[in-house]
This record gives sequence, structure tokens and C-alpha cells, in this order.
Amino acid sequence: MHGGGAAGTAAAQHAGRLAWALGLTATYMVAEVIGGLITGSLALLADAAHMMTDVAGLALALLAIRFAEREATPQRTYGYLRMEVLSALTNAVVLLLLTVYILYEAYQRFQAPPEIQSGPMLVVAAIGLVVNLISMRLLAGGSSESLNVKGAYFEVLSDMLGSIGVIVAALLMMWKGWALADPIIGAGIGLFIVPRTWTLLKQVTHILMEGTPPNVDMSLLEKKLAEIPGVTAVHDLHVWTVTSGFDAMSGHLVVADLSSGREALRQARRVLKDDFGIDHVTVQIDDEATRAEEAVLHV
Repeated sequence: MHGGGAAGTAAAQHAGRLAWALGLTATYMVAEVIGGLITGSLALLADAAHMMTDVAGLALALLAIRFAEREATPQRTYGYLRMEVLSALTNAVVLLLLTVYILYEAYQRFQAPPEIQSGPMLVVAAIGLVVNLISMRLLAGGSSESLNVKGAYFEVLSDMLGSIGVIVAALLMMWKGWALADPIIGAGIGLFIVPRTWTLLKQVTHILMEGTPPNVDMSLLEKKLAEIPGVTAVHDLHVWTVTSGFDAMSGHLVVADLSSGREALRQARRVLKDDFGIDHVTVQIDDEATRAEEAVLHV
């Protein structure tokens, strides 16, 4: 079994930043929802809706860290490390569904534009921009290390650009009286996040399918293992990601003489750690006779 250890995961190292971003976002979310309802602005409500997903995403990220602290059990040999991946998947799905709703509401408003209070809308959006910039600053450092932090960062980024869009819409309505600016900007906010959310969704799906981590060249890995003195063949190689910052590998090394197996294993571990950053390694040492027996069993 692999013990718990949230402190070692990429997300856990940024738990404090996640907590601060959650507090800021949750506090302002309430104000933005109220402002959106009072002003009648779809763009502002869309931005507020994205902030709601930020709150959910940040809360899920922190919850995943707490779950990851739990020790492994015979039923869950990796503990709860995959909670981070599952919460990132939830974030991506919710954001895509939210975008569909925003686009539908924008379509409705194109048919019958409502009256909007552009002045208060501008004030609320300006405050939101400041809050988003602070949250982005808090999350920027961990966005390249953790899927959950990355998901939260993308959501805050979309909100920041959303706030800018709301400000533009409010100014257009104030100066030009263009009522359609609000649903257009609202739809734009919804569409902006789709490519980034889709990328996150693909990353999460790749992990859940136990695909090879993007930083690992399997052909090169196999070549380097085969070059270890005494190794005659390499087979059944598997490399996958358990959670952000935690890759694992399993495989078989065939050696000419089993007495050299310990040294081959030592060198294999060093290659995997130094060249590919993989610490969690399971390697089986076989000789030609054992490999032949396995081949017969697999027929």
C-alpha cells in the first residue's frame, strides 16, 4: 500500500494560497451576485456564476487535500490521492454546463433586451477585477504543478477577463446606450473559458485512463533501461500519473544472470528518478527462463 501524504502532493504545497483565494472569492461572490440581480446585467451574472464555480473549485481542491492526508487502506492502496483528479474533473464539467446556460440566456436577451443599470454594474465589475487579480497572483505559482490549482487558476483567469468584459459592456451602455453589449459580453465570457476547460478535461481524462505522463518519452525510457549492463530485454512497461506531481512506473527487466539483478534494479531506479523524475517504481527482475514461462502463461 502507498501511505497517505497530502503534504507531498503538488496541491498540498499550495493549500494556504488556495484558502486565501477561496476566502476572497467567496466574499466577493456574494456581493457580485447581489449586484447582478440589482442591475439586471447578464454579463455581471455570468461573471458571478463563474465566481461561484471558483468557490466550488477551490473548496473541492482543499477538500481533496484533506482526503489525501488519509492513510492508505487494503481497499484503497493509494489512499485518496485521486480525489484531486476527481475534483478537477467536476470543475471542468460544471464550467462547460454553465457555459451552455449562459449562452441560452444570452440568446433570450437578444430577443428582448432588459433594462440594465450600467452605473452600479461598472462599480461592481471594477471591484471584481481587483479581487480576481489578487486571487490570480495567489494561485499563479501552483498552476503549473497541480491540476486542481491549475483548474482554479483558469477559473479565476476567466473571471478576471470577465470583469474586464463587464466593465467594457457597462461603458458602452453608459456612453452609447447600446443595450446588446450586455448579452454579447455575457456570451463572450461563457465562450472564453471553453478551450481552457476542454484542455483541463482532456488532461484529467488522460490521467483517469492511466495514460503516459506528457513528460515521459516511453521509447527513450525503454532504451535507457535496455542499456543497463546485464539487461537483455525490457517488457511490460507502464507509466501513469496517480495525482499531480506523483508518477508511478512498473515493468520487467530480463537479465542474463539473476545474480546481477540487484545491481540492474539499482541502476534502473536511478535512471527513472534522474532522467524521468519517477520515484514510485515497481520493477520485476526476470531471467530468460522466467520470461519464457510467462510467455507460455499469457498464450
